Amino acid sequence: MFLGRFTHAIDEKGRLAIPARFREAFDGQGVLTRGIDRCLTLYPMASWQPLAEKVSALSISDPDARAFRRMVFAEATVVEFDRQGRILIPPELRAYAGLEREAIVVGVHSYIEIWSPEGWAAQAELLTAEGASIAQRLASLI
Repeated sequence: MFLGRFTHAIDEKGRLAIPARFREAFDGQGVLTRGIDRCLTLYPMASWQPLAEKVSALSISDPDARAFRRMVFAEATVVEFDRQGRILIPPELRAYAGLEREAIVVGVHSYIEIWSPEGWAAQAELLTAEGASIAQRLASLI
């Protein structure tokens, strides 16, 4: 289970160190792809496989399902962890998420989100302003 928020530097080659407490779940590799909210999502293979199967099962006759499949799979890439626990974030994914010199790494239970500092600040502001009403709307799911 991934919990917490960490700030890490992105080096000049586009490598990002994943927090040590998160690395053991990856067994040396994971899948990195575009997140829905202009962040990146990093999945261990054990979490990626069920998601990929659900997305693949969506009807190809539904335009939204086709678009979602493209969003999830077209930019997805398998990433390998180096000895220092870093992954290489491809330039197109860095550009999508607005990542430059620093990233906020956020544990979201079964996967990790990687945010630009500005993107995470906007999310944090939204959660502060709307958190109670979001919780109320989703209360029946808990």
